[in-house]
Amino acid sequence: MPTPLRRLPAAAALVAALLLAGCGALKAPPGRPPTAAAPAPAAPHELPAPVGRVEPPGPGVAALPGAEPRPPEAAPAQTGIASWYGRAFHGRRTASGERFDMRAMTAAHRSLPFHSLVRVRNPANGREVVVRINDRGPFKRGRIVDLSWAAAQQLGIHGLATVELWPLAVGEMEAAAGEAR
Repeated sequence: MPTPLRRLPAAAALVAALLLAGCGALKAPPGRPPTAAAPAPAAPHELPAPVGRVEPPGPGVAALPGAEPRPPEAAPAQTGIASWYGRAFHGRRTASGERFDMRAMTAAHRSLPFHSLVRVRNPANGREVVVRINDRGPFKRGRIVDLSWAAAQQLGIHGLATVELWPLAVGEMEAAAGEAR
């Protein structure tokens, strides 16, 4: 008569076979069409021009520190190194829960509230864009913001660059949202 310990390898082999057999044919539930995998983003050189959409601020954005309207000569709230992220993260979830779109005018910042708008300026060429914070980061030492690929392209950034940041006040956010439409 076999002992329970001798049955253990046979039982484990049976369970492993059943698990592997189940992985071979995944089907959609009846009545529902199969979902297609998200298409891979095109290579950056094949992308259309960046979409400069700015979405309205989320709740609780009115009290941003340093978010007073800025006169043209006002000092930036932050100056530091910016980087960008794109294809490798396209379609993944951001910290705010939305899907990252490398063609949207968005950015990652360590502390600014999600959905707040920030004016970013590249002092090397004078270009400015308005981005919406929808992710956390950057996580590399010495960087202050991670821009989407589209925002970096608009600013003329192809690697790392020094940028200036100004969080926008609610009135400026509405004006920036109107400009971008």
